[in-house]
Order: sequence, then structure tokens, then C-alpha cells
Amino acid sequence: VQLQASGGGLVQAGGSLRLSCAASGRTFSRYHMGWFRQAPGKEREFVATISRSGGSTLYADSVKGRFTISRDNAKNTVYLQMNSLKPEDTAVYYCVADMTLSSASTSAALYDYWGQGTQVTVSS
Repeated sequence: VQLQASGGGLVQAGGSLRLSCAASGRTFSRYHMGWFRQAPGKEREFVATISRSGGSTLYADSVKGRFTISRDNAKNTVYLQMNSLKPEDTAVYYCVADMTLSSASTSAALYDYWGQGTQVTVSS
């Protein structure tokens, strides 16, 4: 599967952005989907993941209550709604997918497919 992320940009602290990730192929509903991010000089970190049906989600503590992951299997797209953004949310955000996981995972190493990343910059 190929993943194309979009929706990043520059926003002031307290603002909102919605990231989208469009996937190619006709088996989108078979993939666990998720988002990771990497800030300059830092390791890549888990943000959120969503199950194949969309019925189960998992969030990093740092974004819980502010970010919402969702998916539309008819449109082959996963979303990340980001509210109450903080300067520490500044990073490149990556969309990820994996078909073999039996349950949601926060480990980047377990996701086989990665999008190209979209930059999110939050100014103070």
C-alpha cells in the first residue's frame, strides 16, 4: 500500500489542523492505521492508532484529549484531527499502516508501510 499524507502547515498555539492520509489499493480496511511524529533532534514517537474497523483507538498520553484519529474505509483515508495545538507538537507527522498486526501497536518497528510525512509547525 502507498500512503500520501497531507494537511500539515503552520498554526499558532491553541489552533487546529486536520491531517489526512490517503492509501492506494482496495484492501484499506485490512490495515491497522496510525500516526507517528518526529521532531528535530528527537526520536520518532507514537501519536495514535486505529483498528481496521475504526472501533478501537489508542493515543499517546501527550495528545490524549486533544487529538482524534478516525478513518473512512470507503475513501481509503485516515485522519488526525489536532486541536489545542502546542509548540511541542511541532514535528513531521507520518502516516503508517500494517496488515499483519493482531492488535494496535505503539511500536514504529511493527508498521511496514510509511507515508512521506507532513510538517506541522506550531508557533508560540
